[in-house]
Amino acid sequence: MALDIAVQDHIATLTLNRPEAMNSIDPEMRNQLHAAWKRIKEDDDIRVAILTGAGDKAFCTGSDLKKTMPPKESFAELTFGRAYSDHLLEGLDTDKPLICAINGYAMGGGMELALACDIRVASDNAIFALSEVRIGSIPGAGGTQRLPRAIGASNAMLMLLTGDRVDAAEALRTGLVSKVVSRAELLPTAREIALRIARNAPLSVRSIKRLVTSGADMPLPAALDNERYVFGLLRDTEDRIEGRRAFQEKRPPVYQGR
Repeated sequence: MALDIAVQDHIATLTLNRPEAMNSIDPEMRNQLHAAWKRIKEDDDIRVAILTGAGDKAFCTGSDLKKTMPPKESFAELTFGRAYSDHLLEGLDTDKPLICAINGYAMGGGMELALACDIRVASDNAIFALSEVRIGSIPGAGGTQRLPRAIGASNAMLMLLTGDRVDAAEALRTGLVSKVVSRAELLPTAREIALRIARNAPLSVRSIKRLVTSGADMPLPAALDNERYVFGLLRDTEDRIEGRRAFQEKRPPVYQGR
């Protein structure tokens, strides 16, 4: 399998498993990623997902150019003639948190996969780049839009317009990643974060992600109104009552997502 999936403790761990090809994305992996995005959204047992790469050299270096041929269809056919899209991130619109554990190279589409996640943790040998400008192209899976939102316009422009590589220390300085740890600590650190999230009330977790994501494109007064509305929706849920009872009884809460 080009993509391995394991679910434990309400956490889905997705491992890009083509280390011999720097975990580059071939058609098989792309299809499996699309199926994984769908499973994450629909499987109620999954509360958090971790995305990582196998091996010691790379998280993901983008598309495998040896196996990914240009489409035969015109762009108009692909855009308007299909009922579905084979875009790398198609279907990744979920309210469930996504954590990316990045080891080694995260280049091109691999970095764009990381940018689509909510929390990024890197090993101290991680290297990031969106170098498409050097070959007459642009990042086509959200890089020009997500990178400025993640690290600010000036830092993003520096990376995008030069195509330069950025190491883990610089990624931490700019806020591209939340933590930098050793290679051995990478997946345990990501899993520990995921466990802390998975123990929280699922509806609260998902509503917070949706509020943060949608609020970024709203005027502040509208975003605050939306926050108050969601607070009201959650007020009478079973999980909110369970959280208060557990606090009073000095025990861990048992949340059901209701």
